[in-house]
Amino acid sequence: MSNIEKTPESVPAVTPEAASPQAAKTDQQWRDELTPAEFDVLRRSGTERPFTGEYWDTHTQGVYQCRACGAELFTSGEKFDSSCGWPSFWAPLAEGNVRYIHDRSLGMDRVEVRCATCDSHLGHVFEGEGLGNPTDQRFCINSVSLKLVPAS
Repeated sequence: MSNIEKTPESVPAVTPEAASPQAAKTDQQWRDELTPAEFDVLRRSGTERPFTGEYWDTHTQGVYQCRACGAELFTSGEKFDSSCGWPSFWAPLAEGNVRYIHDRSLGMDRVEVRCATCDSHLGHVFEGEGLGNPTDQRFCINSVSLKLVPAS
């Protein structure tokens, strides 16, 4: 069943939940590789507290990779200060690097952003907030989902 009927017009189509990621591991394998906080966010769709993550106010130039698999997801060129307490980007590095899932948890209707390679939870994308960026979107991403590789 497709979940795209309520997807905002400018957000790419929501990926069917049945889509299979390229890098599949068992929960135990992920637990062995990730810290408890990383596992909670990346594999259980948790959320870190605002204004506490490593990258929410970072201005270092570079590429943000998925902390679980190393896939390149965002760049500092699309990062902006949204004052929300989490790293915010106005677009991913490339649309094929992330996938979107309709998230109706917690009584909200949102679009979840996941790594297309390993299916790890990254955060959510919001639009229409009038933040003055080129896409009028805010990819609100957990710091613990990312690893910044500074530009050389």
